Amino acid sequence: MTQEPRGERIAKWLGRTGVASRRDAERMIEEGRIKLNGQPVTHPATFITDGDIVQVDNKPVSAPDRTRLWRYHKPDGLVTTHKDPEGRPTVFASLPEGMPRVISVGRLDLNSEGLLLLTNDGELARRLELPSNGWIRRYRVRVFGVVDEARLASLAEGSVFEGVRYGPIEAALDSRKGDNAWLTVSLREGKNREIRKVMMGLNLHVSRLIRTSYGPFQLGTLLRGELEEVQSRVIRDQLPKALPEKTGARPALRKPHHAG
Repeated sequence: MTQEPRGERIAKWLGRTGVASRRDAERMIEEGRIKLNGQPVTHPATFITDGDIVQVDNKPVSAPDRTRLWRYHKPDGLVTTHKDPEGRPTVFASLPEGMPRVISVGRLDLNSEGLLLLTNDGELARRLELPSNGWIRRYRVRVFGVVDEARLASLAEGSVFEGVRYGPIEAALDSRKGDNAWLTVSLREGKNREIRKVMMGLNLHVSRLIRTSYGPFQLGTLLRGELEEVQSRVIRDQLPKALPEKTGARPALRKPHHAG
């Protein structure tokens, strides 16, 4: 007797729709915000199959599109959130019309700029954020103050600032003019505002912070506020299990949008 396929876990399915990450979807289930075929979902191990109707906050959710990923040049002055309680402009409100609902891979804070990866697949976002990838995140950092190159090099051994232990950071002096200097900073796993806090521990004030790469993905020549879709084959090359083999590629979306 052939067993009927049981489908896909609803939290993972919701993650692929871009509604929320799988972890957030599980929290939404606990809050009673998810329904399957008109009935509240009470357990994240609930499975769905083709033809099922899923609702979030009583609104139907369309089946997941193919997995898509974009490189976005985030300007400073935007917060990486869908809704900001303080009413500040957000990354997602700044995106061109016609974009599907997307979530970010990690975040850049209000005053940081540079490469931000966006995807319509919450599961992919979670995978790209995992420290186990070992992906290096590189930044160009402008600092004000006297740079002690020996102390800068010591960050590679890890550091402690205000009681918080930070992992290894590779930092090198690129240029110096008066009390201002440009550094190249690389790390594999970042805590909230880590670079700013660690530099403060070296008596350096960060006046500009630009992320230039996230793993194999580069900021490249993207202008501020511009985004470009990563081709499906590139995602498959970097993450072989991220996409099904037959996923088709659409033309890259590259639309200048000067925000901030």
